[in-house]
Amino acid sequence: MTQQLSEQQHDDPQALCRTLEQRVAFILDEASRQGASACEVAVSQNTGLSVGVRQGEVETVELNRDQGFGITLYLDQRKGSASTSDTSDEAIRSTIAAALAIARNTSPDPCSGLADAELMATELPDLDLYHPWALSAEQAIERALQCEAAALQMDSRLSSDSANISSQQGCRVYGNSHGFIGSSLGSRHSASAVLIVNTPEGMQRDYWYTVDRRADQLMTPEALGQRAAERTLARIGAQPVKTARVPVLFAADQAAGLLGHLIGAISGGAVYRQSTFLLEAMDTQIFPEWVTVDERPHMLQALGSAAFDGDGLATRAQAFVEQGRLRSWVLSTYSGRRLKLPSTANAGGVHNLHVSANAGDLPSLLREMGTGLLVTELMGQGVNGVTGDYSRGAGGFWVENGVISHPVREVTIAGNLREMFSNLRCVGSDIERRGNYLTGSWLVDGMTVGGA
Repeated sequence: MTQQLSEQQHDDPQALCRTLEQRVAFILDEASRQGASACEVAVSQNTGLSVGVRQGEVETVELNRDQGFGITLYLDQRKGSASTSDTSDEAIRSTIAAALAIARNTSPDPCSGLADAELMATELPDLDLYHPWALSAEQAIERALQCEAAALQMDSRLSSDSANISSQQGCRVYGNSHGFIGSSLGSRHSASAVLIVNTPEGMQRDYWYTVDRRADQLMTPEALGQRAAERTLARIGAQPVKTARVPVLFAADQAAGLLGHLIGAISGGAVYRQSTFLLEAMDTQIFPEWVTVDERPHMLQALGSAAFDGDGLATRAQAFVEQGRLRSWVLSTYSGRRLKLPSTANAGGVHNLHVSANAGDLPSLLREMGTGLLVTELMGQGVNGVTGDYSRGAGGFWVENGVISHPVREVTIAGNLREMFSNLRCVGSDIERRGNYLTGSWLVDGMTVGGA
């Protein structure tokens, strides 16, 4: 059966989905036969190719065919989970038996169990997420070498740390005892380049990457290499800065991390554990009035799109922040029950979270900031989700009168996330689309920049 699934992935992806759905149905029937009161199954199978080169030499070529069945069983309010990569009937029966043994030895949890049957998704729109790439290992190596060569031609002081190409595609299926079985095909292609430049202040490293559902939407290898080289060369002449309280402009890809901290703080798990700095913030002003943070799960071809969540509920467009006010937690079925609230169909996370913009592109944001710090890299894990205290190492550029003056080094930025959200002056139109968080650059007033 395992070999059959792999061959179907290659020859007929729709047939693969049908076969996986049949295996899910078999697991659900077998779980019931073995005595489970309810069952849910999450299945994925992915195939792909990844290559890496360095200094003109091939370092890695990896072909992957991965699959896994995650089986969760319930004995009333007791839960047990087990997984297997073996699709044979015997392996599945053994995995179900193992999950049942776990469930029998766990304590009852009144919030556990499947989502209510009437909430299951009934219509699954085609979100156009599957665009396989007929890429051979030789072609992938050639693209990686082209990317690296284009980067190194920019300046003789540059050396390559790596250039990588990856192409992945697969199918995921979720099913449960309510009779819901949903499947989705998806693809994800990417390329990246990491470069090093030797400077009087020491070695500096920077990178760039491109990712999309469709290979023809990726940056060309040459453009990617040149962009990575430009970013690395821009670090030459980095200087420390004096400690000051100034505006900080987070480039869009770094601002996405701030959005991630927001979602972590309003996720049901953090709320019912009372481990979030926004615990008492529901229906209060946490951003300026112009800010809306909303989820757009049905965007065609977007990296974060999904028709159903990890509980089988239909995803939907919804706002978590409206006119700056916190309107909703991010809830799965389980966390919703813990909080005595309905699920927001976010088991497994959010899908295409979008932030409203009130400003233009990055140059216009620099002019708006005047004097301060442009952050293009963040380092360290100095974020306390309970208090909101924020302190991280940063790389980027000092800005004077709206113009980049010089790169910086040995810089720390500090503040509190609650205050940072309140002090958000601008969000740019330069939307970062290479992931699940869709936001432009953030201009935040009144942060402490620590340096020499």
